[in-house]
Amino acid sequence: MTSQRANCRKDRLESMEQCRRTLEQHNWNIEAAVQDRLNEQEGVPSVFNPPPARPLQVNTTDHRVYSYIVSRPHPRGLLGWSYYLMMLPIRFTYCTLLDAFRFALRFIRPDPRGRVTDPVGDVMSFIHSFQEKYGRSHPVFYQGTYSQALNDAKRELRYLLVYLHGDDHQDTDEFCRTTLCSEEVLTFINTRMLFWACSTSKPEGYRVSQALRENTHPFLAMIMLKDRKMTVVGRLEGLIQPEDLVNQLTFIMEANQTYLMSERLEREERNQTQVLRQQQDEAYLVSLRADQEKDRKKREEQEQKRQEEEKARQSILAEERRRRTLEEEKERKSECLPPEPPLDDPDSVKIVFKLPNDTRVERRFLFSQSLTVIHDFLFSLKETPEKFQILTNFPRRVLPCLPTEERPNPPTLMEAGLSRSEVLFVQDLTDD
Repeated sequence: MTSQRANCRKDRLESMEQCRRTLEQHNWNIEAAVQDRLNEQEGVPSVFNPPPARPLQVNTTDHRVYSYIVSRPHPRGLLGWSYYLMMLPIRFTYCTLLDAFRFALRFIRPDPRGRVTDPVGDVMSFIHSFQEKYGRSHPVFYQGTYSQALNDAKRELRYLLVYLHGDDHQDTDEFCRTTLCSEEVLTFINTRMLFWACSTSKPEGYRVSQALRENTHPFLAMIMLKDRKMTVVGRLEGLIQPEDLVNQLTFIMEANQTYLMSERLEREERNQTQVLRQQQDEAYLVSLRADQEKDRKKREEQEQKRQEEEKARQSILAEERRRRTLEEEKERKSECLPPEPPLDDPDSVKIVFKLPNDTRVERRFLFSQSLTVIHDFLFSLKETPEKFQILTNFPRRVLPCLPTEERPNPPTLMEAGLSRSEVLFVQDLTDD
């Protein structure tokens, strides 16, 4: 019994000595010492005196999604566990009834934050209120909606740090003043990532809060493009010091750097493939246009050749029709000629025609006949050109054989002053 008392007294002295050392380490800050001691018992790293490089807790669902959570103390010791077990049914009943009440209240009185009408206005309102309370020395806030921030981070392959601001939480004010607005955190965030923030009292912040499901405030979530979708790769919940925050964010970024590099390489490969495909398409279009131009020219040449052939064929047909018409006209003129008078007819005139091809043709006509008869006779001859005129030798003049407006009735051979024997010249007018 005496030895047991001695051991208990020894344990108490050791506990008191350990408590004294803990208080000295925390500058006799009782709250910080108690919180740190409870965290050590739970296996959570110290918040009030963080080591230079703190390991993060690994989420078992995804070994590359990291979380750092400042947990509340749990009961320790026999008395604590007894009290906890006694209160467990009451807490379970209370939580169940509270959840049922909240569920029913949603239908009776919906939360006004559930309707997002002006997401950009919610974000800008939070930024203005933050600057009024904590000043303008803070990380650069993304001035847009949460969806726009996700799209920009995805397009630029950058990390997106999301901060959900709890207006009524006891640690919010200290976190904003000492951590978020510190020069170290400010420089780190501005140079490494996009930063989006909003208050959970705003509809836009409340909507993001429902999506990310934070447990406590302050709440930070690191989001990046992973496996071709925007994924939360780190969650920081609870009060955290500036140096510790930078260490945790650096650890998250280093742990996921391979994914980001893989996405960049894949995107660069896709861009190169797209550029190559675009160049191939452009080359194909150039070749296609060249082929189309060749085909067009070929069709035009074929069409022009066809038109020329058709024109030549039409010209040949027209020439054939003209010749046929000319021959028919010659035959008709030949048939309509009056008979040649006999040699002993005293009114007859002997005319020798000298044709353009030096052929001589002789025929007799009557003085009383019109010069048109002479023209029709020559016209009916095959050797005579299509267009011609008749000339006398001396004096040299053109005989008016065809009717005109001035002289509708050509003169007779006698009126033309021809003698009983004449030599007339036929002049070709076809080329004229």
